[in-house]
Amino acid sequence: KQWYQRRVLIGNRVMSRKTVFTVFLCISVCGGQFTPDWPSLDSRPLPAWYDEAKVGVFMHWGPYSVPGVASEWFWYQWNRRDPANPGDMEIVKYMEDFYPPNFKYQQFGSQFSAEFFNATFWAELVAASGAKYFVFTSKHHDGFTNWPSKRNFGWNSRDIGPKRDVVGELANAFRADNKVVFGLYHSLFEWYHPLYVEDKANNYTTRTFVQEKMGPSRGRQGTQGI
Repeated sequence: KQWYQRRVLIGNRVMSRKTVFTVFLCISVCGGQFTPDWPSLDSRPLPAWYDEAKVGVFMHWGPYSVPGVASEWFWYQWNRRDPANPGDMEIVKYMEDFYPPNFKYQQFGSQFSAEFFNATFWAELVAASGAKYFVFTSKHHDGFTNWPSKRNFGWNSRDIGPKRDVVGELANAFRADNKVVFGLYHSLFEWYHPLYVEDKANNYTTRTFVQEKMGPSRGRQGTQGI
């Protein structure tokens, strides 16, 4: 259950204990010297490139960017529909005003076309801003991956939307420019994945999501430059 309840920054110390287990994976960090337990993870030193940087960019970009309402938590808040939460109700009203009644969140995937995406321009723009690192969301809690993950058939940036390996292109561009440290945010938790929902219903006494989806999906298959 701890694996779902704690939030950790790989390359940093544990930041908080939340209901979401999130890992900040930085490409420049190599594994092998730490073990999969909290004392070991908590002992990781703070990387100098992060500690000494005064400005960095952390970016979310995915299907939730299509409506552009509220935040990357769009799908969760749309389903929650809490009348006491202004953000939830803003999303509900927006969808009622601009989309048909039976519209599904997954339909944003094909609309996430990214037709003007230019990884080289992004790298140059971030460097020009003075930022010393750029962290990109490879996958958020909606499960959509910005690389051609074999564990996300039909729900990744190669199969729908951009039809490109967004993460791979960014990694290559930032490395070629060589002015900004490039990192990845990768959410292991997925709100509505059936295996996670099942583990949650079992009070996390089962770890099917971890063993069959979460672990394997962190592999580097299909992504250039990572």
